[in-house]
Amino acid sequence: MADFQTSTHRAKWIFTPQQLVEKHKVTNQRAKQMLEKCGTTRIEVDVDGSLSYPETQANAADNADKHSRPKPLSVDEEQFMRVYYEYKLREVCSAFYFPHKIQATALIYFKRFYLQWSVMEHDPKHVMLTCIYAACKIEENHVSAEELGKGISQDHQMILNYEMIVLQSLEFDLIVYAPYRSVEGFINDMEEFCHATDDQIQMLKDMQATAITEVDKILFTDAPLLFPPGQLALAALRIANEMHQVLDFERYLRNILSRQNSVHTISNLTESLDAIDSWVKKYKFPTEKDMKHINRKLKSCWGHSSHDDKKREKKSKHKSHKSSNEMQNGPTLA
Repeated sequence: MADFQTSTHRAKWIFTPQQLVEKHKVTNQRAKQMLEKCGTTRIEVDVDGSLSYPETQANAADNADKHSRPKPLSVDEEQFMRVYYEYKLREVCSAFYFPHKIQATALIYFKRFYLQWSVMEHDPKHVMLTCIYAACKIEENHVSAEELGKGISQDHQMILNYEMIVLQSLEFDLIVYAPYRSVEGFINDMEEFCHATDDQIQMLKDMQATAITEVDKILFTDAPLLFPPGQLALAALRIANEMHQVLDFERYLRNILSRQNSVHTISNLTESLDAIDSWVKKYKFPTEKDMKHINRKLKSCWGHSSHDDKKREKKSKHKSHKSSNEMQNGPTLA
């Protein structure tokens, strides 16, 4: 993938695990300090895309009773919130029958956005929908903000409001290299490597379908921020090959490295693929109980009382019932 080698994706958006940890710590700490000084963490996005920060309250920490003060989310709770909305992102993309590439692009936008911000500062539901909208634009699958909002019973104006802050946070680096194209390229290469018979070609097609499912799993982890798409694709293909037993995978990897005169050794490459596997194995989705607790804390950080939540829930149920004829299988966004 020559294009990837010279891309901003490679130059600016591939990190080490330590860098990711540090970035999430920094945004979490900033939001905590804002909560202490202002009594809230939510940054409002105005109609023109400009940001309105909470105002500092004199002695905010002293004004509230110690037990009634909003408690900030921990770094781990923020991670759970991001994981939850990445899953919601997939639900929305499925409801609109968007191709894999749009879902992958939107997911990576979402991950990149929250390297710059805390979920306590910007509502992940709004960011998630705006990332899908931006991904549709860049992948030339034109869906208007009105269509997207109406399809999932959300205000489309919010998507338009958030568009500029999302693009700025992505530093306008909108070309994303998803592993799907690499999977296809490697499968074609494997056909030549194996001198594939008709039966093997069919087995490789089956292997490709399995690998795409594996790529979907990988994209929900932090691996897309840590490894290039070619390695993500090879990790998915290695798992698929274990299932379909089409070729000697290590021999194929050695063959790739020798043809590309790569500086990587087979042990370097195997280590990377093992690390990607490990990210998939340790992926955790929050329980319903976890999410209720984190949601309560988040709403509290935004200055919403439980009374406000009940009113909003009631209104949301009414709105959902009203729009059920428009889209019966649409996702529900908590």
